[in-house]
Amino acid sequence: MLFNPLQVGALTLPNRILLAPLTRTRADAGHMPNALMAEYYAQRASGGLLITECTMITEGTSAFIAEPGIYSAEQIEGWKKTTDAVHAKGGRIFMQIWHAGRAAHPDINGGTRTVSSSAIAIEGDIHTPTGKVPHAVPHALTAEEIPAIVAAFAQAAKNAIAAGFDGVEVHGANGYLIDQFLRDGCNQRTDNYGGSIENRARFLFEVLTAVTAAVGADRVGLRLSPLNSYNSMIDSDPIGLITYLADKLNSFKLAYLHLMRADFFGVQKGDVETIARDKYKGVLIGNMGYTAEEAEAAITAGKLDAVAFGTSFLANPDLPERIQTKAALNAPDSSTFYTQGAKGYTDYATL
Repeated sequence: MLFNPLQVGALTLPNRILLAPLTRTRADAGHMPNALMAEYYAQRASGGLLITECTMITEGTSAFIAEPGIYSAEQIEGWKKTTDAVHAKGGRIFMQIWHAGRAAHPDINGGTRTVSSSAIAIEGDIHTPTGKVPHAVPHALTAEEIPAIVAAFAQAAKNAIAAGFDGVEVHGANGYLIDQFLRDGCNQRTDNYGGSIENRARFLFEVLTAVTAAVGADRVGLRLSPLNSYNSMIDSDPIGLITYLADKLNSFKLAYLHLMRADFFGVQKGDVETIARDKYKGVLIGNMGYTAEEAEAAITAGKLDAVAFGTSFLANPDLPERIQTKAALNAPDSSTFYTQGAKGYTDYATL
């Protein structure tokens, strides 16, 4: 089943082995994509669909210092190296568009204040150019400030298409801005964007409405992580949250829903995939720690339509071929996940 074609929105994928979005911090100064990034993605073009690392929709929202952006004409031109290289190898690629919210920091963004659903900081420290510092207490966005961010998501989607991408994935996971509205451990608002699940989902739905209007629903995916506690995230009822979202998302006719099935730290537990499969009628992509055998079984059983592989695809540019031939896998080198240069990025061996 992993090697059966799959219709995903406007695309026909030749297989169901996807590259999960992975932050790699290889962008140049000014959050510029570059030729090294183009080589990295092109190496993995045999995947059914590649999803890029989280990409900034607007300046002043950096959380990783060296992640790429998609808000300037120069960045659009820079990304064409990647899309051209992937398409030249017969691949398909979506850009993950992203606002870090409270995960950004003024020290990384020229003093620009961080924003979130509520004025609650992430616990712990963040890396900045001058060393580790505590996360900043964010400014709670006013209702009047939210439409500009919604518009920035839509413009970023248009920019991604202009750069040659086949579509975009809206990043609604891992404790970044959209997730900061979705989950009640972070969202303490008392207006129309807080309180009930319906209100907390309002910002996400406004973003999806704008992005699908901008580029077409068949070129838009969404990533969610209702259980993941990364970035100090928690929710009092993650099962209720995914039940509501998976049902309501049907009306958007998205290319896919990309669901992280677990929590990096094991704090929150539950079976969100079964609920999503029951409620969501479109293409469902699973993610987090899948082996090829487990992915094959899940797709064969109808639990998922495809699986996104993270570190195993990072370390094995030819992962589909290795799965098909049952070849051994390279081990990922975690010490180079977030460094600079080609080491641990474009130098993994192929068969």
